[in-house]
Amino acid sequence: MKKTPFNLQLDVDAFLPASEEEKQYLVQMRDSSTFFKDGVKRLLKNKVATISLIVIVIITLSSILLPMFWPYSYEQMLGVTPGRPVDPSYSNLAPFTYGKTEQAMIDAGESVFPHIFGTDSSGRDYFIRVVYGTRISLAVGFFASIIVLIIGMLIGSIAGYCGGKVDLIIMRIVDIIYSLPDMLMVILLASVLNVSLGASLEGTIFAKLGANIVSLFIVFALLYWVSMARLIRGQILSLKEQEYVLAAQATGAKGSRIIRRHLLPNSISVVIISTALQIPNAIFTESYLSFLGLGVNAPMPSLGSLASEALNGLSSYPYRLVIPAIVISLIVLSLNLFGDGLRDAFDPKLNS
Repeated sequence: MKKTPFNLQLDVDAFLPASEEEKQYLVQMRDSSTFFKDGVKRLLKNKVATISLIVIVIITLSSILLPMFWPYSYEQMLGVTPGRPVDPSYSNLAPFTYGKTEQAMIDAGESVFPHIFGTDSSGRDYFIRVVYGTRISLAVGFFASIIVLIIGMLIGSIAGYCGGKVDLIIMRIVDIIYSLPDMLMVILLASVLNVSLGASLEGTIFAKLGANIVSLFIVFALLYWVSMARLIRGQILSLKEQEYVLAAQATGAKGSRIIRRHLLPNSISVVIISTALQIPNAIFTESYLSFLGLGVNAPMPSLGSLASEALNGLSSYPYRLVIPAIVISLIVLSLNLFGDGLRDAFDPKLNS
């Protein structure tokens, strides 16, 4: 029968079983993959992000491992021996120079580990103080950012998903905190908390951290969550009207499950970028608090306190300020570039 556009007769040949060759041709074999695996592959293709990650890993591992093997400690004052006069030759040593005792040992044929960055005014090896200070600054930045992340995600998710009066009240609180003078409030809170926490921390697990570090974490928990909360709220507001969220609501899913399984995973790019930027922000905050004497407790160093101490001898020993400044800049730049790489790799909107 001749076929026409209006002919309803079916072609029987189109319904014949496929041969084995046709089946093999249609089957596409490939390894199973997940969103995380695909994101990692895209991340590794980004050379800038990969190099930044390597830099961050090297700096972090060096700050953790080097103090274990270095012959000097960050608080050891060279030339100070109990029962003997202080040897002033160890103070303010230039890089790769030695004190009188060390030089005598070298002349006698003994080996002495060099002072790569010299020593400070107290005769302490400056290299190990920079390494240990990097560890402290990274730890403060990381844990402070985790605190901000948890509080910001919790409050921002509740405000964005619940809406109404809940959103109105939370956003007014955010506006009030935003209106406060940031620098002044940080200094005031750090000063008050430092005094009030001094005695209460004795005998607790936080005693080793010191009142200054604990007060710094409390300051971040009180003031710095607002930016994260506002960003998360904006993402939740734009996502909660999507079809997959409405479908989850129609099936009777609870609000907490919808936020945890649907809304927050699709806000991951904002979370990653904000967290990556919060770490250097925390490092800078710790730096100027240490400059004012409200940061880490002496003799424990941080990059901020080292830069503050270097100002006293800036004209004579400028490298003492340059070295921690370079380390801070390298950490901040690497974190920013790596955060951008994570956003490009894991943002489903950019890869759709």
